[in-house]
Amino acid sequence: MPTLPILDAAATAPAKVNLALHVVGQRADGYHLLESLVTFVAAAADRVSVTAGGGTDTLVVAGPYAAAVPGGADNILLQAAAFARARMAVLGEILPPVAIRLDKNLPVASGVGGGSADAAALLRIISDAWPAARGVIAAEAVALGADVPMCLAGRPALVFGVGEQVEPLADLPDLPLLLVNPGVPVSTPAVFRNLTSRSNPKLPALPPEGFRHAAAVADWLETTRNDLAAPAIAIAPAIEEVTAELRDRGALFARMSGSGATVFGLFADHASLQRARLALMAAHPRWWVSDPADTELTAA
Repeated sequence: MPTLPILDAAATAPAKVNLALHVVGQRADGYHLLESLVTFVAAAADRVSVTAGGGTDTLVVAGPYAAAVPGGADNILLQAAAFARARMAVLGEILPPVAIRLDKNLPVASGVGGGSADAAALLRIISDAWPAARGVIAAEAVALGADVPMCLAGRPALVFGVGEQVEPLADLPDLPLLLVNPGVPVSTPAVFRNLTSRSNPKLPALPPEGFRHAAAVADWLETTRNDLAAPAIAIAPAIEEVTAELRDRGALFARMSGSGATVFGLFADHASLQRARLALMAAHPRWWVSDPADTELTAA
């Protein structure tokens, strides 16, 4: 059988932002049913590099958050390599051992899909090297985690189910988004365990005319929720401080992303975002604050 030619490839793993996240039910197997509007911040990203390996898959982690990344069987990148290898075997193809390098620039356990985005980046590299595997990888990627399918799509989308139903959107305007994390990791399972209601109202319909500018998105977001915010704030009260600071610094809208603790601020323009960013960095040097270049939406 032919060997998959992964020799020297790399991909970015951009931060995923849940602009709105409604928990609308729970399946019999315990998985929660979600409705979410997601987007991606292109330059606020990890980087995944792959070269041909030796006798087994290997992983090297570098970057400012490398120490927080789990190793061995608990690492989602090694799980993603094994996942892809098993799916390719069904197609009669061999995925040889790979040497993976992760440059970890995003905070860990921060609500921006870091691990899932990393896995998706690796799956994109494999899918690009062997397009015949793209369909089965995309169809079954949820097995690695609920956020992996939306990160694999890598574009603004409405997301349903447990995260596997992704409906890409083409008409979101430029969104000047500033991401801020207070340096507090938050466990997603702990947040879901603390939910007081698992069956909440659904996401409202998007306006039929679409969104003309960031202010229109902010107005619509005021009619939505992040149902994970309250249980996350109970674990990490600093989330409320970050949210208030972003609003005080001029954000049109601010909310926690995912299960926290990262909070996004949506600004009217990039100039006001930059002013807020500099002020926050000066006032809170221990917080992680995304760069001004990190505010472009990822295109498919």
